[in-house]
Amino acid sequence: MDQVTEQRRRFSILIVEDDVSLLASLEFALEADGFTVFPFARAGSLLSAPIHADCMVIDMRLPDLDGLTVVSRLRERGVWAPAILITTNPDRRTRLAAQALGVQIVEKPLITGELLGRINQLIAANHR
Repeated sequence: MDQVTEQRRRFSILIVEDDVSLLASLEFALEADGFTVFPFARAGSLLSAPIHADCMVIDMRLPDLDGLTVVSRLRERGVWAPAILITTNPDRRTRLAAQALGVQIVEKPLITGELLGRINQLIAANHR
């Protein structure tokens, strides 16, 4: 295992995505890059679980809650890990709401390299 992968092992990524194929793909890709991944297919199961993550990746369109509401509820619980909202064609209202919560947006279809780059950037900024 190289030094970069070993350093990433100490960082955890929380993912909330209802598309189980995409969730599995993201989990596989991030684990292959050395991260510990906590996957959730529903917001409700996440909100009832103890949370520890260095970065969160949350889908905007979940069946039980929208991604920004999930982030807002996590913030209310004291979870301040940086968050990335993944969505397709975000409108102005979504962009403004994400900005107000300090959430970055990565648009679908996802390019794993772009998402990984954004995760690394947020973790590095949060752990300085």
